[in-house]
Parts: sequence; structure tokens; C-alpha cells
Amino acid sequence: MSYIAIEGAIGAGKTTLAELLAERLRAKLVLEQFEENPFLSDFYADRRTHAFQTQIFFLLSRFRQQKEVLQTDLFYDNIVSDYLFAKDRIFASLNLTEDELALYNEVEQALVKTVPVPDVVIYLQAGVPELLEGVHRRGRPFEQNLSAEYLSDVVNAYNDFFFHYRETRLIVVNASDVDFFTHTEQVDRLLKAIYREPHPPVEYLSVPPPTPIFSS
Repeated sequence: MSYIAIEGAIGAGKTTLAELLAERLRAKLVLEQFEENPFLSDFYADRRTHAFQTQIFFLLSRFRQQKEVLQTDLFYDNIVSDYLFAKDRIFASLNLTEDELALYNEVEQALVKTVPVPDVVIYLQAGVPELLEGVHRRGRPFEQNLSAEYLSDVVNAYNDFFFHYRETRLIVVNASDVDFFTHTEQVDRLLKAIYREPHPPVEYLSVPPPTPIFSS
């Protein structure tokens, strides 16, 4: 069984790619259940006041989901998720105070020991303009006031996290250059990289844009 996790900052296109890969591989799809977090809307309205409750809820929700991944499923040979459990550390480091982060780390360290590690992680790397466009396109009301400054902090935190990430195999894709939903040949190229043997521990995948039908 292969376990593929997709990561990237807010609006990078994680869920779209996860759904496409799950359909192509006939895999079990595990999606982040953000809509179940009762603190999320309040967090976006006032991050400082509601950060800790939001973060702890996400941590426990993702932990329950990941425990289910460990259960044998006879109907699927592969699992595709639109998040990595360790992403919680990224947002916790950005949004929590020093005392809150210390408490959060104690809880996280107690849980992470039993969480399954993906076979491969796909990091969709994108800049702030592309992320803002993605956020506005999907239209979640509570995200529409996200500032470019906050997204820039998120991008920097993600880049730093994956620069040091060594827990499993990593494929970095420039999300600004791809449109997996429209161009299926880009999905084919990504799948070849996922199952390539032998595979490097870290791979930067260049997925060129499609050749235009008409040229001037």
C-alpha cells in the first residue's frame, strides 16, 4: 500500500490534486475536515484570541483521521491525503504564544508517535499572488480577508519546514506552473515521479506548461 500526502500553503491546490490522484489511483481519499472546526471563522476574524483553540481542535481532528488510516482497508491499495499531520507544527509556530506553543508541543509529541508516515509527500510550492488567487477562487467566506502579509509568513514557514524535512521522500512542485485539473498530462508526469525507481529522497519536479494550440 502506498500512502501519498499532499501539502502546500493556503490556496495552493492541495485538495484538487488529492482528488485527481485518488481518482486516478482508485485510492482512499482522506481530506482535511476544516469545516468541522467551530473556532476557524473566529480565528480568521481575530487570530490572536482564538489561535490556541483552533490549533488544538485541528491537531486532535487530524490525529483521529490519521489513526483511521492505519486500519486495513480491503477495498483500496493506496491512500491519498490533502494534508500532512506535521503541518500543525507550521501553523502552531506562527500563531501561538510561547507558553501556548510549549503546551501544544507536549500534546503533539504524545500523539505523533502513533501517526502513520506517508511514503511520499508532494509539496505544492507557490507564491503569495498565486495563493491569494486560489483563496479567492474557492470562495470560503472566512478566508476572504486573509492578508498578503499573513500569507507571506505562511509561505516562509512552509519553505523553511520543507527545506529541513527528511522524514520521508519529498517531491517539490512549483504550483505556479501547473494546472492539474485542466491538463491531465501534468498528472501523468507527477505519477511517473511518484513511482520512479530508484527515487531520490528529495526531487524538484519541473512540470512544463502545455504547448499552446495557437501561436502568434
